[in-house]
This record gives sequence, C-alpha cells and structure tokens, in this order.
Amino acid sequence: MFHALVSHNEDVERLVKKGYAVGFDNLWYLIVRDIPYLDQSRNLQWGAIVTKFIDQGKDVIVQENHTIFFAGSHPHGLDGKPIPNLGGGPTGLALSDFSKDVVVQRSFSNKPKTPANDGKFADFFEKIESYVTIISGPAMELHRASPLTFRVMESGNSDSPFKFRDTLTSRAEIGDLSAKFKDEVIAIIGLGGTGSFLLDLLVKTPVREIRGFDKDKYYVHNAFRSPGKLDPEELGKTKAEVYHARYYSLRTGLDIKEKFVDATCLEDFKGVTFAFVCVDKGSSRAGIFDLLIKMGIPFIDVGMGLSRKEGKLTGMARVTHYSTDHAGAMRDKQYSPLTDQPDDEYRTNIQIGELNALNACLAVIRYKQLRGFYLEELSHNHFLFGVGDLKIAGDAETDQH
Repeated sequence: MFHALVSHNEDVERLVKKGYAVGFDNLWYLIVRDIPYLDQSRNLQWGAIVTKFIDQGKDVIVQENHTIFFAGSHPHGLDGKPIPNLGGGPTGLALSDFSKDVVVQRSFSNKPKTPANDGKFADFFEKIESYVTIISGPAMELHRASPLTFRVMESGNSDSPFKFRDTLTSRAEIGDLSAKFKDEVIAIIGLGGTGSFLLDLLVKTPVREIRGFDKDKYYVHNAFRSPGKLDPEELGKTKAEVYHARYYSLRTGLDIKEKFVDATCLEDFKGVTFAFVCVDKGSSRAGIFDLLIKMGIPFIDVGMGLSRKEGKLTGMARVTHYSTDHAGAMRDKQYSPLTDQPDDEYRTNIQIGELNALNACLAVIRYKQLRGFYLEELSHNHFLFGVGDLKIAGDAETDQH
C-alpha cells in the first residue's frame, strides 16, 4: 500500500522525499511521525500528526478537511505558553496494531491564512508543512530538532529490508534495478579483511537476507582492515557480535553466526541463493566448495596475494565466479587454492585495507552483473587485478554462466 499511494500522489511523494516519516494506517489515515514539540517546561518531546484521507480509487487520495489529530500533549512556545490558534481539543482515535506506537490525544484545527484558499489546504504537502511550522517551530529553534528524519514507516507487509528510507535509489530512479535483489539470500563465509568490506557493501544492498559466518574474535589488527570506527569495547568480542551490533540498526534480515563452515553445514545454507567465500586457508576453502557445489548454490571466491618486489608491495586481487552449472569445471581449473602449502604457518599473509576493499568491490560488482543490475559486456568468471599495472585481466576460457 505504501509504495502505491506514494507513487500515485505527488503531494505525498514530496513529503517522503523531503524526509518526513510518512506512513499509513489501514485505508483511512496518513500518519507523519517524528514531529518535535515543546512541553510546558520547554523540554523536547516527540509526537505524530494523523490526518484522514479519502480514497478516490486507483490509489489516488485527497484530504478530507483542514483538521488533524495529534499524538502528544499540547505544544508550547518559547515563552512556555500553549501555542495559540490551534482549535480542537482532547480526543482519542482508534488505529490499527501497526500504528500502536501512535496514541492520539487531541485534534487541532488551523485553517490556511490565504483567503483565496477558502479555508482549505491545496494538498497534503501544504497541510503538513503548515502544521509542522506551528507545532515544531519552537522546538526546532530551541533544540535544533528536525521532523525530517527520513525514517521508514511503511505498512506491515513492506518488502524493504531497510529501517531507513533509501532516498538515493528513489532519486536516481533505479528502483526497478534494486528490485532484482528482493528475493536474494546471501551468505558471506569469513569476515576478515575482504569479507568485512563485502558485508559493509551488501548490508546496503536490498537483498532479503544476509547470513555471515566467522568463528574468530575481533582484535586491533582487524580494525585496520575493515570498515567503520573502532570502539575499544569491541576488542575481544567475536566478529559476529561486533558486526551484528554495527549493522542491525540499518536493516532487517541480518544473521551473523560465530561458526566455522565446512561440508557438514547444510542446515545453515538452506534457502541461500548466492554465497561469497572469503577464507585464506585452502583446506577450509575445499570443504566450503564441497558444501556449496553439493547444494547447487552459485558463489564467488575472493583472494589476494601480495609480496615485496624491489622493496615495494606488488601482487594481485582475485575474483572467481562458480556458477551452479559449471562450478565443478571451474574447480578443476584450480583458480582457487584448495590445499594448504607446507610453509603456510610461516607465510606473512600481507593484508592492506584498500586492497581488501577493492577486492570486495570487484566481487560485488561481478555479483550485481550476474543479477542484471550492472551491464555485462564481457562475461569473465575469473579475473585478476594487478597492483603493479592497475589492470584487470579476465580469462576468456571461463566465459560461461
């Protein structure tokens, strides 16, 4: 209902784009939450505006009259006195369970000042803006509070995983492309350098669900090759705890487990539509490949190898795609190391934040190509980025889906 009403009513769309926390209750009320106001002690309080609308059919709605309901006490001015010229009075209003956070306490009546309007607002945008100016003006001046929170308050059956409205997608008019991810369930195996950047990118992609797996703890060295700030209280906690706490406020459908993945983890991967493998041990990678290939889950494996040359660092970042149909053949090509080298315990395993981030970006871009979000002119399923020459080379022999 939310998307239909917004897309068919330009005035409501203007409210949403400006940043108001717009929502609807059943088919009768438009609700704007996060309305700041002052109480009699000039303390900051938060309320909500509720206004009736008339459904004219085909998802077109118009306002019933110039009045509103308000969830909150009577707003006060900077002088501590009740704001005048707000007619109406105490009242209640029965809303649905979806809007149980909104408790209406009174109604207000304030007609437009312009005589030409004949006491009517031109549309919902003018109406809400007028009442917000009156109700929230003192709170905005005294506390610098803003009603423009961009908070998502869609109907209970919304398919968006985000807790905040993705205004950039709507402004760029690429909603049709973003919709390609709505049924995706993504698994990220390994949340080290590249895996943590992958997680950061994918939590901001409208996939339905993300499952992360990593058994290790989070230490200082992780902060130097992962996105986000370092909170000293995170040190020593599991990566699962740290990253879940970091992203849960942004979206739903986030499940990060403190777990080592091997070929026996079938239950954890039921329903997964795509996976990213971000581990650095060949033997671990082999067990994960066995699991994903057995379950018919397409996946991308990432890797990075750096060494010193002439006193400087050089090397490559790798992205290899294993489709459902050709994963076995791709595995046989041995692009991804599946065994541990005898000297693994002595290796330096150089990891650099910007290269981890680039490796993650390349993997996500390739995934989005596969899902039809980005144009795919050449279908390289295995490619390398060279640090020394800043070039990307693909293997044409693996150009299969």
